[in-house]
Amino acid sequence: MQYRRDKKGNELSVLGYGCMRFTKNGSSVDLDKAEKEGMAAIKAGVNYFDTAYVYAGNEAAVGEILDRNHCREQIYLATKLPHYLIKSVAGAEKMFQEELRRLKTDYIDYYLIHGVGLGGMDDLRKRLYDNGVLDFLLKERKAGRIRNLGWSFHGDVKVFDYLLSLDIPWDFVQIQLNYVDWKNASGWNVNAEYLYGELEKRNIPVVIMEPLLGGRLSRLNALSLAKLKQMRPDDSPASWAFRYAGSPKGVLTVLSGMVYMEHLQENIRTFSPLEPITEQENKALEEVTERMLHSDFVPCTECQYCMPCPYGLDIPGTFAHYNRCVNDELVAKSSQDANYREARRAFLVGYDRKVPKLRQAGHCIGCDKCVPKCPQGIKIPEQMRKIDQYVEQLKQETL
Repeated sequence: MQYRRDKKGNELSVLGYGCMRFTKNGSSVDLDKAEKEGMAAIKAGVNYFDTAYVYAGNEAAVGEILDRNHCREQIYLATKLPHYLIKSVAGAEKMFQEELRRLKTDYIDYYLIHGVGLGGMDDLRKRLYDNGVLDFLLKERKAGRIRNLGWSFHGDVKVFDYLLSLDIPWDFVQIQLNYVDWKNASGWNVNAEYLYGELEKRNIPVVIMEPLLGGRLSRLNALSLAKLKQMRPDDSPASWAFRYAGSPKGVLTVLSGMVYMEHLQENIRTFSPLEPITEQENKALEEVTERMLHSDFVPCTECQYCMPCPYGLDIPGTFAHYNRCVNDELVAKSSQDANYREARRAFLVGYDRKVPKLRQAGHCIGCDKCVPKCPQGIKIPEQMRKIDQYVEQLKQETL
């Protein structure tokens, strides 16, 4: 396993474990499965584990796994304060103490202010400055209960620039970086080329989220896959994306939400050691990006921030199925397409297998409660209507 040092000399595995995927459907954790995979990661040398207060059941599961296996001191633990849910220092202190109890620890190695930028400058001032919450966090760092203080970013770039302009020695910052978002960020995101560049200027270590863009970069179409296979026949699309995200020298660790043991094993191979992306390979990824940008993907990363839906819909599951069919060229434009029958069957049968009927797009009432929660800025009800209309056209054969 390859490691990099932070400002204090701590050696972190360049592959970090994103524990968010422990939580299924936004509500529950399969603790035995999570423990098996988490402990296998630790044994292989992964030592950075990332969770958050708002990942349902997640902190408690991570704390239980570490406590059961007596390995808290073997890893660097990261979690997050959802500043958008608190109104006062008392609220922040209560939440922080709750996180410590859940995680069964008396300190956090890497503590993040979660999702700064989503509400713009007014929200930043209200949630962190005017109520004294930022001062509270700085005091906790000074006391040692927070070993390293940083923030994760989505949203208004003015907030990003403002936080970097402050006379505060940030220990690290977490950003979304992958080969699509480097110059072509969408929704609430900002081009990673700019974000990383500003952090590099200030020598602030960077933690990477969404290196696979919610799994999209692990599922390339045939043309893109063939392009990459010509250069590295044995490497998967996911391996390419992780190598890209880990190549910048200022990157401290790259988070991966590893759902299956096979994901973990492949990622360990990719990072043991990490081979940086070459100039020629980067050009190939730029071609892949151009092809993706002109496709009909819904830019969902399956982060589950939109979940649970108050009406029980599986929003990420619906988008994931649609995107897989787009990727496999199984979304028909009309009934005259050469592969219409194959595409129709694959979409409808696969949809019913992946998403229960009562949780499909047709049950969306357009309440819009999910929209402000989406870091990618997706107009979710609009996309759900689009998918439902397509499904009905397939069923009625009126495409």
